[in-house]
Amino acid sequence: MSLRDYQRKRDFTKTSEPRADAAKNNASRAIFVVQLHHASSRHFDFRLQVGDTLKSWAVPKGPSFDPSVKRLAVEVEDHPIAYADFQGDIAEGYGKGHVDQFDKGVWSTQGDPEAQLQKGHLEFELFGQRLKGRWHLIRSGRKERQPSWFLVKAKDAFAADIDADDLLDATMKASTLKAAKTTMSKAAAKKSVAKKKAVPKPKAAARSTLAKFAAALPGAIRSPPNADFFKPQLTKLREHPPTGSEWIHEVKWDGYRILTTIADGKVHLWSRNGLPWNDRLPEIVQAIEALGLSSAHFDGELIALDEKSHSDFNGLQKTLSGDAQKPLAYMLFDLPYFEGTDLTRATLSDRKALLKRVLAHASHPLAFSSHSVGNGEAALAMANKQKLEGIVSKRANSGYRSGRSDDWLKIKRLESDEFAVVGYTEPKGSRTGFGSLLLARPDPDTARGWIYVGRVGTGFTDTQLGDLTRSLATGGAKKPPMPLAAIDPQLRGALWIKPRVVAEVFYRGIGNHTLLRQTSLKTLRPDKAPADLRDSDRDASATSTPRKTGKKTAAKNPTDAIAITHPDRVVYADEAITKQDVVDYYAKVMDWFLPGVLNRPTSVIRCPEGTAKACFFQKHLIQGLHRVGTAKLKEESGAQAIYIYPENATSIIELVQFGALEFHPWGTTVADADRADRIVFDLDPGPNVFWDRVVAAARLVRKLLAQMGLESLVRTTGGKGLHVLVPLKPSCAWATVRAFAEAFANSLAGAHPLEFVATATKTQRGGKIYVDYLRNGRGATSVASYSLRARTGAPVATPLRWEELGKIKSGAAFTIKTIPIRLAKLRSDPWKALTTIKQDLPAVLKHLAKSRKK
Repeated sequence: MSLRDYQRKRDFTKTSEPRADAAKNNASRAIFVVQLHHASSRHFDFRLQVGDTLKSWAVPKGPSFDPSVKRLAVEVEDHPIAYADFQGDIAEGYGKGHVDQFDKGVWSTQGDPEAQLQKGHLEFELFGQRLKGRWHLIRSGRKERQPSWFLVKAKDAFAADIDADDLLDATMKASTLKAAKTTMSKAAAKKSVAKKKAVPKPKAAARSTLAKFAAALPGAIRSPPNADFFKPQLTKLREHPPTGSEWIHEVKWDGYRILTTIADGKVHLWSRNGLPWNDRLPEIVQAIEALGLSSAHFDGELIALDEKSHSDFNGLQKTLSGDAQKPLAYMLFDLPYFEGTDLTRATLSDRKALLKRVLAHASHPLAFSSHSVGNGEAALAMANKQKLEGIVSKRANSGYRSGRSDDWLKIKRLESDEFAVVGYTEPKGSRTGFGSLLLARPDPDTARGWIYVGRVGTGFTDTQLGDLTRSLATGGAKKPPMPLAAIDPQLRGALWIKPRVVAEVFYRGIGNHTLLRQTSLKTLRPDKAPADLRDSDRDASATSTPRKTGKKTAAKNPTDAIAITHPDRVVYADEAITKQDVVDYYAKVMDWFLPGVLNRPTSVIRCPEGTAKACFFQKHLIQGLHRVGTAKLKEESGAQAIYIYPENATSIIELVQFGALEFHPWGTTVADADRADRIVFDLDPGPNVFWDRVVAAARLVRKLLAQMGLESLVRTTGGKGLHVLVPLKPSCAWATVRAFAEAFANSLAGAHPLEFVATATKTQRGGKIYVDYLRNGRGATSVASYSLRARTGAPVATPLRWEELGKIKSGAAFTIKTIPIRLAKLRSDPWKALTTIKQDLPAVLKHLAKSRKK
């Protein structure tokens, strides 16, 4: 399903529903929405945001809280995010009827939601006003015209004998009764909207008993409630944990500090700097409200959980920005105020004992941050073994006070790895010889290249300083032999040398530009040579994170860098084409294909189990991708999202390994994302349109563009139609490009109404050619030249010379088997002019405007 299906099925001159390219909602989190739709057949529409669309299912009887009940959910076309706020009447046409919003909230899942959907089982959690807890969507094995699923409630604290109809409010009940007059008796309608029941809630702690316990603690003082932000207690960094039983040790969670105040039962969430966060964390607010407290102050850390239930900071950032749906948890570790009692002078041990009791019946995502008493070295060793960020050591008998003190100490986990020494900086102060060593790791995309990862200037013994000064710090080149991701003032006087020595280095994670943080020398490795690093298995290292270097060099054989799993899996069943055949195709055409997608934000169509089964769009980073670039870009709606883009040939092969068949880039590069460098007109023939008319249409478009002073190129789409592409150099603002493309398409359709249509409505396209100009908005894509299509016969989108267009028989004339033969025979690139044409769209428009005035 896709938004093109959504756009095609609706006539937006008649319906008030949002268009497919409508602005998104303002929520930063991935949302879900359930709508009650009084169409010809009353049903609930269940929608989950995945990426930039709402995956949608029609659930005739609505969700049930009973885990033993399987509710049929029929998959329908994707809907735009803006549809989440739609309510009202749909006029004549597709979906006629009234729509009410039944529930809305955020949702989470562990793992890649698209991959789970493709496999046929999505397990997720809802945080709405009505729908809560864990749920399952399971694909039915029955073959239907539209894919059928089952929506099933998981067995958790919210499971109960309740149906969606039990939770309808008065407005929705009235809509149901009104809609039922024409389809059922009034008595039957009343029966269908049963008495409203409450959503089950987890058991809350006994507030009065706990309040008495808090008031009796030594140091407790009665104090009125306060909903204002309170400044948190902070930690000091130490190299080693303190000793003695007067210290407790907690996990150092890798997330965002969140403070909570409750006054008169109203919950307020605050960031560490005092910014309100209720809107960003509705599930946390709900869980705290379920505790049933009148007043309290909590201190804790917001984290995202990975598959091993470890905190995942990158996953947290992506979830909060709407680019992932990882489960969040609020790890609570202090309680400085509770039910009218100030506990800042009570001991930490007493505060945590009370906190543990308060959370005894709390539901996810609230969790108690447990601790151990004494033996800090063992706690740190455990954190190192489990690859946690570190530990926080706190005095057990201390109070709670804002700011930093020696009562709370953080000890971070040290990681170590081996790197080649590729240079050195000048010494400063009393040091002689050199200041720091410059480090690099092998570049997996080149046979001999290196990637700079940072420098190390501490941890050397006097003997090592002397030996390295004599052996390494003697001469060198001023120009670095590899690109640097950031300008470091310390490198201005650096000298670069050929890798000869391997150093093992401690570091505390990876910082900006994938450079090592807080390095110190562990040891030199005279038993290893830099060449040995290239042979070691380093893909799992934290230093192998996706990079943003924008480097254009490619491996001589990119397939050598990527292990291809299931190479014999059949991808195109009709042609018996395997996954390895697809890999081999892209490797053969890489020199022709790569320039069209290199450093461009790119969506891919993945078919992990072949074209005969489910395929889906992907444009965001997923777990396991290491060789693609990522960039946070603004979309046409104004929202920001993190996109993937191919950095080199290895990026392409890695995406193919993940099942990618089609590549659809933006009309811009990540370096100049605010401006388009091309315009694409997609000529898409409707039913009963013969190919010769499509050819004639492309030639007409070329002629009209030429009359304006714009040169154009043509390619087959690998589908039914043709693309006419207008290169822009210099590039042009998106708003100008979009306005021009829309005006041109509408003018063409207006001048030739029997030949062209500029609206996506399918009912108007019979016997006409749809001029799709929507590929020219910010964030819109069009298929790349030489990209495969996930269609019968494995067709390929193919650039043509205008002179050969008349010889082509269809938009799918070239395939995976014939393209390599065609390229071998070509004497020159059909689109050679793409890099040489210089045409300025604003200048052309200005000239046209002057001509009209004359």
